[in-house]
Amino acid sequence: MKLPRTLLAMSLLSLLLGTARADELKVGAAAPVVTGTTDAGTKLNLADVYKNNAYTLVWFYPKALTGGCTKQGCSLRDASADLKKHGVAVVGVSNDTVEKQKEFKDKNNFPFPLLADTDKKIVKAFGQSGVAFPSREAYLIDRNGKVVYHDKGQTEKQAEMVLSFLKSQKSS
Repeated sequence: MKLPRTLLAMSLLSLLLGTARADELKVGAAAPVVTGTTDAGTKLNLADVYKNNAYTLVWFYPKALTGGCTKQGCSLRDASADLKKHGVAVVGVSNDTVEKQKEFKDKNNFPFPLLADTDKKIVKAFGQSGVAFPSREAYLIDRNGKVVYHDKGQTEKQAEMVLSFLKSQKSS
């Protein structure tokens, strides 16, 4: 049985509205407490990472092993010593599989875990729609689980932007 075009259009619109972007997670908000599967296939509870570090940087990228995502991750890898000096633990998140995350990490020698958010639970918890790929965003979360910094669209400048923010906090 063929559906009338108006019914089909209404169904599609309903689907899109039902998966629309949640409220954006803002600076000052409580960070989501979610668990994900790492590139090694183990579970990682973000709440534990938050409380065990001065800061946790949760960075989202659309697709492992692509140009912009590689630049973003390599920026963080290359600045990992400086980030550690500020007490920052880094965790990457995309919808890629555990196997793809492992390949991405191994190929680029990333010293931080990558979460395989195939069910989009983490993406949605951070206020993204979960439709298609995650947005390129990063959240810096303090030990108390509060978002203290958020940016969008960074690639090769990701670490520079986060470090600049951290340095501004030390001087204020």
